Amino acid sequence: MSTLTARPAETDAPILDVLAERWSTRIFDRDAAIDEAALASALEAARWTPTAANSQAWRVIVARRGSQSHAKLLATLAGFNRAWAGDAAALVVFIAETEREGKPLRWAEYDAGQVAAHFTVQAHADGLSTHQMGGFDASAIAADFGLDAGFVPVTVMAVGELGDIRTASDELQARENAPRVRRPISESVLVDD
Repeated sequence: MSTLTARPAETDAPILDVLAERWSTRIFDRDAAIDEAALASALEAARWTPTAANSQAWRVIVARRGSQSHAKLLATLAGFNRAWAGDAAALVVFIAETEREGKPLRWAEYDAGQVAAHFTVQAHADGLSTHQMGGFDASAIAADFGLDAGFVPVTVMAVGELGDIRTASDELQARENAPRVRRPISESVLVDD
């Protein structure tokens, strides 16, 4: 069991506990299988994400640790991500369908991001930890999984049970224990009349 089980955000205004308590760990329990019920609920939350004109221009690849698909995805990750993400019980790729019937779907990547967010919040609510990654080879994923040209991998997410920080490398422990910070909302809101 990890000695680090909670890292709530210090917010300037009240937010839902599930949002304040969620963080992107890099330390997963390498022996725990994915909680299939929690994964199914996270995928169901993803399914009910609002999308532009209900286009549902997204797909996912779910790869459980030990499968050929997991090994293929792990090989596409950037070096540092590859060093820790293999311990996650599953890797999930969120894919935007950027065109349909020859027409561009302008909001597809935005919608895929919302899908990943809904998945993340539901996963956390059900006891799973997650970490989204941008360091991956999208072309390799497309080739390895035979994606059509209009299907673009947007993010890869590690999913599983929180691991024991005491077994992690010094570098991972330092990152995991680093303060959680966000810029002030006043720097993000451009106009507030």
